[in-house]
Amino acid sequence: MHREHTRTPRRSGGHGRRSASGVKGEFALPVTLTPALPAAETFDELEMPAPLKKALATEGVTVPFPIQAATLPNSLAGRDVLGRGRTGSGKTLAFGLALLARTAGRRADAKRPLALVLVPTRELAQQVTDALTPYARSLKLRLATVVGGMSIGRQASALRGGAEVVVATPGRLKDLIERRDCKLDRVTVTVLDEADQMADMGFMPQVTELLDQVNPDGQRMLFSATLDRNVDLLVRTYLKDPVVHSVDPAAGAVTTMEHHVLYVQGADKYATTTEIAARDGRVIMFLDTKHAVDRLTDHLLHSGVRAAALHGGKSQPQRTRTLERFKSGQVTVLVATNVAARGIHVDNLDLVVNVDPPTDHKDYLHRGGRTARAGESGSVVTLVLPNQRREMTRLMADAGIRPQIAQVRSGEAELSRITGAQAPSGVPVAGIAPPKERSGRGGGGAFMGRGTQRGGGAPARRGRPGTPTPEARAAAAQRRKNRAA
Repeated sequence: MHREHTRTPRRSGGHGRRSASGVKGEFALPVTLTPALPAAETFDELEMPAPLKKALATEGVTVPFPIQAATLPNSLAGRDVLGRGRTGSGKTLAFGLALLARTAGRRADAKRPLALVLVPTRELAQQVTDALTPYARSLKLRLATVVGGMSIGRQASALRGGAEVVVATPGRLKDLIERRDCKLDRVTVTVLDEADQMADMGFMPQVTELLDQVNPDGQRMLFSATLDRNVDLLVRTYLKDPVVHSVDPAAGAVTTMEHHVLYVQGADKYATTTEIAARDGRVIMFLDTKHAVDRLTDHLLHSGVRAAALHGGKSQPQRTRTLERFKSGQVTVLVATNVAARGIHVDNLDLVVNVDPPTDHKDYLHRGGRTARAGESGSVVTLVLPNQRREMTRLMADAGIRPQIAQVRSGEAELSRITGAQAPSGVPVAGIAPPKERSGRGGGGAFMGRGTQRGGGAPARRGRPGTPTPEARAAAAQRRKNRAA
């Protein structure tokens, strides 16, 4: 269960932090005409139902985060809210508690929800649902999660049975409306979470179409970690004199997060990635394509690293099981495409690795947002080839970040100092190998990663169970070479 609670921040080193210049491309926040109510210091002083306050105490949520303290007095009073806060800043409860409190005591008719939360991804929808479930239960409110990749029939059935609150991705909700399984005319509280990503993913026409169907006199809240110019139209069109609150203008870079850019050579990138994955503790590794994700995962499993793949080619049940195994510690390395860049909360995750550098500064911020959450410390490491250095410098400038830069090789002490890298056991992991892709392109090729140069990229041969793969042998040979250098 995802819980939002307070912890004493642990300060990390003094380098690799956000610069003061902020993030490129963000629009000027609107000026609030009606003065905002003062921030709350405790949950007890807020006008919320007693069962909701009791549920907060039961969940161990005792002191509001800054974004909650600032926005809840106003959102509980019915004001529109524009909130910007980094991932892990408490945004979910900032909008969720107000939405539930203002819906409490009402009952939804079949197919006609009363409150709506729109999110860009299935993972974020599930996280929001998990976070709000104990509080909704305390108020006897029914939640329905409406996302692609799951049975539309079951979702339609949940709506027909009556659900006061719907958490949805735009495409699936639109499908259900077109099937006449849902109507939004009675929705009086609407939340857009991570609106910038919905814009980036091309959902804006669907989002505006859905917003046009909710009660025009209802309350709207927009929360996001970044607010770029793609979101400006939504703010100007759908928010009425919103209360504006911004936590950390850099939208993702925090004082407890360190940023490292590691210069690697193409021939050594493979071995370096493997050693980082073999560290003690969990790590998320991002790559560009699902095929590269599957190949790296397969190699890590054969090298003795408990890894699992997460990408858009997996079914929703597969993705859910993979996340559960990662959160429980059964899997220590989550190898993912950008599908995992938002909407995933894992406690005590202290390292994110960009095996393939992102192409956009917003993707970098959201990938990094998986660590250093709720005051915890964490590091974001990006592996950069010689031909990627100039582009990475530009990306970091756009993100407002000054990273620590180092030249590293596998087997070296500096790599271990920064990431905890160590040689893998070499004993293949049994019992958690990922299902094979049916695609001819994705089956069995050696992991390359973007820009990796190793032996022409010939497909890997599969030997007897327990036999090191060609990739593992090549990585071990490179480590021995580096140690001898």
